[in-house]
Amino acid sequence: MIPSSSGATSASSRSRLASAVKAILVHDGSALSWEDVPEPIAGPGEVVVELKAAAVNRRDLLVRNPPGPSYRFELPLIPGSDGAGVRRDTGEEVVIYPGLEWGERDEAPGSSWRILGGPDNGTYAELVKVPEENVYPKPERLSWEEAAAFPLAALTAHRALFRIGGLRADESVLVLGAGSGVSTFAVQLAAQARARVLVTSSSAEKIERARELGADGGVLYTEGDWAQEILDLTGGGVDLVLDSVGTTWADSARALGRAGRLVVFGATGGPEVTLDVRALYLGWKSIRGTTMGSRRDFGALLEMVERGTWQPVIDSVRPLAEAEDAHERMVRGEHFGKLVLRVAP
Repeated sequence: MIPSSSGATSASSRSRLASAVKAILVHDGSALSWEDVPEPIAGPGEVVVELKAAAVNRRDLLVRNPPGPSYRFELPLIPGSDGAGVRRDTGEEVVIYPGLEWGERDEAPGSSWRILGGPDNGTYAELVKVPEENVYPKPERLSWEEAAAFPLAALTAHRALFRIGGLRADESVLVLGAGSGVSTFAVQLAAQARARVLVTSSSAEKIERARELGADGGVLYTEGDWAQEILDLTGGGVDLVLDSVGTTWADSARALGRAGRLVVFGATGGPEVTLDVRALYLGWKSIRGTTMGSRRDFGALLEMVERGTWQPVIDSVRPLAEAEDAHERMVRGEHFGKLVLRVAP
């Protein structure tokens, strides 16, 4: 349980705050606290959502411990990009698109683009204020926890696979790091699109669980030359690799077949890498970067959710007040799928 910060209101004083709600805040020194905050008020073109569930993303850890200026926001701040709940003004059940001011071009966001949960207050709260265009009908077949689990991670996977990666039904894709939120969605979405899916992992158990989600198999990156193993398994390399590690670009590119595409969207292993440039261009290979996705990408994702039969993979569910425990589990790399925070029954 996260202790209240010294600035949080006591139980007796909270009764005097008619418009206070509970939320998790990031303070200086990366600490999280569970405290009272003013109730958000919707302005023109905005809505307030009474959240039922939120979900944890690696981005939330970076907001707490910024690796660079792109994650340094004014504090205190309510983190969280994923959420599902009830639209307060209409009573509709909704899921939240986590992008703000993406712009009109699907190829890349505009200069004002940002992600909910930094610098804008996010979903680790009982209430959240977002633009009206950011709320979409909650998929009926999903529970509150499942609906909260998919927006940012599944959107990242969907855009990487299809708009940026150009994956087709007759192609093969390698997803690095079986078990993360994005990778589990990538496996499920690629399998739904009838592509052949392979994964890497440090755990044979996680590879087996990826098989249950639709993967054909995988290799252990902790043993031997995993890129060569992929070349051997596929008879010459995959058509597409999704890489969120960064330092693995050289091996990821090597695992590609001729004219293969490497799509990158993270740097969990570090921000620098050395590549064999000749092998890249002589193999007609390409590297493309992506992050999150546009509202049109989100609409396409929702269509796949509606047509599909898979469920978002949820590692565990905790009360919102125990967000710290969820963050620690993510840091330890023990999770498989999404870590979800229950906000309200």
